Amino acid sequence: MKAKRLRKIPLFEGLSDHQYERLERWTDEIDVPTDKHLVNQGAYPHEFMVIETGTAEVTHDGEHLADLGPGDFFGEMALLLNVPRTATVAATSDVTLVVMHDRDFRAMEEEIPLIARRVNAIMEERRAKSADQGIET
Repeated sequence: MKAKRLRKIPLFEGLSDHQYERLERWTDEIDVPTDKHLVNQGAYPHEFMVIETGTAEVTHDGEHLADLGPGDFFGEMALLLNVPRTATVAATSDVTLVVMHDRDFRAMEEEIPLIARRVNAIMEERRAKSADQGIET
């Protein structure tokens, strides 16, 4: 059942059946209530998250940076750069997340480079935007 839902997430589009099976093993789905912090600025990273349903807000030092919705992901920058979280992400509605822990994220990078390239491209866009906003990553 989860593999069918993973196919609907744009980040994971176009994979083989085998790759979806691997992805299904590497991910968990969790439900989170409104107002819950999903990640906290300054915390050390342990997971990568994709919003399946619901919405969230990204803030840095209390300033609103972005709104996230279905298909958006976060947590990649801290994992890839091995730095503390650069922002706080909080649920603005009830949220269903696809969560990949650090070890599984590393396996995904090796075994499904297409997703790794997509994540890296978005991360570089976010880093450039953060630099424009005076946020150090």
